[in-house]
Amino acid sequence: MYRFLLTPRWLAAAALTVAASVIMVFLGNWQLHRYHERSAINARIDAADSTPAVPVTSVLARPAAAGRPGASPGKDAAWTKVTVSGRYDPAHEIQARGRTVNGSVGFEIVTPLLLPDGTAVLVDRGWVPSKDGDAISAPAAPPAPAGEVTVVGQVHLSESRPAPLEQRDGRIDTRRITVPKLAAALPFPVYGAYVLVSDPEPGFEPVPIDHEDSWQNGGYAVQWWVFALMALLAYGLQARKEAQGDTPKQRVDRVAVADERMAAGSGASSVPAAPGAPVAADRSSVPSDPADPAALSQRSGSPNGRSQRSGSPDGRSQRVRRTRRPSGPSQRARRSG
Repeated sequence: MYRFLLTPRWLAAAALTVAASVIMVFLGNWQLHRYHERSAINARIDAADSTPAVPVTSVLARPAAAGRPGASPGKDAAWTKVTVSGRYDPAHEIQARGRTVNGSVGFEIVTPLLLPDGTAVLVDRGWVPSKDGDAISAPAAPPAPAGEVTVVGQVHLSESRPAPLEQRDGRIDTRRITVPKLAAALPFPVYGAYVLVSDPEPGFEPVPIDHEDSWQNGGYAVQWWVFALMALLAYGLQARKEAQGDTPKQRVDRVAVADERMAAGSGASSVPAAPGAPVAADRSSVPSDPADPAALSQRSGSPNGRSQRSGSPDGRSQRVRRTRRPSGPSQRARRSG
């Protein structure tokens, strides 16, 4: 019953269906991995207040040389609560312009924190509004504290899409906090991520941390798995229809059917006769005997055989059809003879 599944066409369809289902399952598994990854990030964000801070050197790899950043910690270390001690270097302070907090445009002030071993960690001290409320006017940021300080914050990964660096208002001005780009402009080794302060100093506002949309990835995973199941079910249903002979019905052309019915009801006169076959006489077209009363009745439509069109008692038609006779030389000769 299902021997047709061994034909080349059905074997190719089966291979294509299985391959598509496997790919969709892998895509669903990848989306599930992204869901777990983003859920872990959200958990670290929510647990920042209750989780004890760990030394930054235990999370970030130590940079090797000046002008080159340390290795990026990866997404597994994002938003980890850390602590670091050192001295601020206001001479190489950075301002990231065009940052919006609560609908207002301002700057994020990033100051390098020098560690005792000569390396530095970039510390985002918080957000300040611009002087004129736009994206480029100089901000009024409080100066960095002098002396030894201890900073508690969360690891922020380097931002993508590096922007140009400029000197403005006594600071390094940029649009994006891209650690590799900034490390090239600083005279000391810089760690591969920066620290976002959890409790900013007076004069700064905390930078809000957006949660990851992990449920979107979870929904995508379910969708890919459902698509894989639908592909297999579609193949099975099509094979079942083929086995039962359930072919798609042809559309009926109603106009053609009506034409055939009219042709069939028009009589034998509309059907051409085969060569050599006797032609059946059509009683409606063969003139009948004028003396036959039945024929007269059939033609006139009255019992006495008189024509209803004539309008005269004797049944003669009042309509006279004139015919033109030829007037050639032969006809005139006949008349003269």
